[in-house]
Amino acid sequence: MTSKQLDSIVIFGDSITQGGWEPGGFAQKLAYVYARRLDVVNRGLSGYNTEWGLPVFEQIVAKTSEQPHVPTMRLLTIWFGANDACLQQSPQYVSLDRFKANLTRMVTMLRDEKSEWYHPPERTKILFISPPPIDADARAADLASRNPPLAPDRTWDNTKAYADAVKEVGKELSVPVADAWTAIWDAAGHKAENLKQFLPDGLHLNAASYSLVYDLILEAIAQNWPELHYSKLPFVFAPWNEVEWEGDPRPSLQARHN
Repeated sequence: MTSKQLDSIVIFGDSITQGGWEPGGFAQKLAYVYARRLDVVNRGLSGYNTEWGLPVFEQIVAKTSEQPHVPTMRLLTIWFGANDACLQQSPQYVSLDRFKANLTRMVTMLRDEKSEWYHPPERTKILFISPPPIDADARAADLASRNPPLAPDRTWDNTKAYADAVKEVGKELSVPVADAWTAIWDAAGHKAENLKQFLPDGLHLNAASYSLVYDLILEAIAQNWPELHYSKLPFVFAPWNEVEWEGDPRPSLQARHN
């Protein structure tokens, strides 16, 4: 940890991650409960797929040589698939096999001891998040309302295949998965007409669906890395009532390493 900086949770993905700062978003909620413990760094990139995300990933993840000089990335969430699952006419489309290979590449970059981006697994945890369901009718209506109108670019079945692929890769690589697809679909009662409560434009999340994902993330942390749960981490800087009130307060105000 460098001077005045906290270790971090990095959330990496597409617009659904970028939108995590919206009121009630999962990033906002994580930042609140981890305040003074870990910083939440949002690296969501609207419109991106894994093919475009990889070159960015190589730049935002500290290399081994850089790690002594920057805060430790304690948890990385990887949330892609919503754009990769576009139909082939879309420039955002990434084949299913390529999508799985890209997810694998991101994990391997951090887990392969020979990689220049190697992060020891005891220091950096990785969590996949599956893409949410698609309300194809609402998405088509949204695209049709644009000027000029756009053709439908996603289907239910295709997006489901990418959500399943995240779980497959997670199982192969021993990376836990927060299954946003299943959580939102279950909350909708397995009825497509109810998805509008969680996906207002058919694709992006609102406070209700972000809340479900936030709960999934905390559940995954509690189950896999309980020591990383916010309730187990002390404040990096002392609570006010532990500050030395008389004399020099500096000794009581030194950063604690989580």
